[in-house]
Amino acid sequence: MSSKPFTFLPLKTLSRVGFQTASHRTRTSTPLFTRLSAPRIAQTVARQSIRFSSSFQNEKQAMEASEAKGEKPEKPVEDWQKRAPYKIHESNENFKARYEASCHCGKVQYQLSREEPLDSKLCHCTTCQTQHAAPFQWAAIFHKDDINFSNGHHDLEWYDPSSKSIEHKLPCKVRCSFCHSPIMDEGRNMILLFPSLVHLKNDEDKANFKPRCHMFYGQRVMDIPDGLPKWAGLNDQSELIEDSPPELVREHERKREAERKEKFDKGENK
Repeated sequence: MSSKPFTFLPLKTLSRVGFQTASHRTRTSTPLFTRLSAPRIAQTVARQSIRFSSSFQNEKQAMEASEAKGEKPEKPVEDWQKRAPYKIHESNENFKARYEASCHCGKVQYQLSREEPLDSKLCHCTTCQTQHAAPFQWAAIFHKDDINFSNGHHDLEWYDPSSKSIEHKLPCKVRCSFCHSPIMDEGRNMILLFPSLVHLKNDEDKANFKPRCHMFYGQRVMDIPDGLPKWAGLNDQSELIEDSPPELVREHERKREAERKEKFDKGENK
């Protein structure tokens, strides 16, 4: 090896030798680096490389051995894993599984205890259209304690459409981290599950999950003349449009007029 001047050595080599020693001075005030020959630096770098390579190989072999046994490295349990809807129900908690559901790949599986969802809706908002790559989203509302994950409840990923963040902050969308199937929308108090993942075994089960209305129908990309109530935005908080049942439209108008009159009587309509 040719003994090149020290200043021509690569920067990585300088850092390997230890740049911190550059400030040390000899009796003649000559930097320590200027007294090291290139062959000596090469030997130091070689020894460090051998030690690093040996350590890396040992770690790699240990990981491969664990994977061959089907073992997974233990992850610390985070707070969200201890709370509903992700908390696993113990056998003594009286959780009666009424329905079973799973994502496309089957890694995420869960059970439902409630016979009928609190509500079932078809949402036509542009966010749901984009997130599901579909004209609308079919969602059923449940309490967070109504669900029990039987597999894969720690193999999930999140997305917050508002801030476009993948952190677990509410409200957010929850997916399988392997096949990326939508699992649910987690709100602050409730969860919106997708009935297409639930194994509905008979007509009675299907009737329990039947959609009751359309939301954000004003943003629709296709017409669905099914006679269900169609809200321009959120249900009960916007206009009924298109082919909504006439009697429901009239009832909604009466309710809205009663609320307007109540505000007028209280002097809130000034």
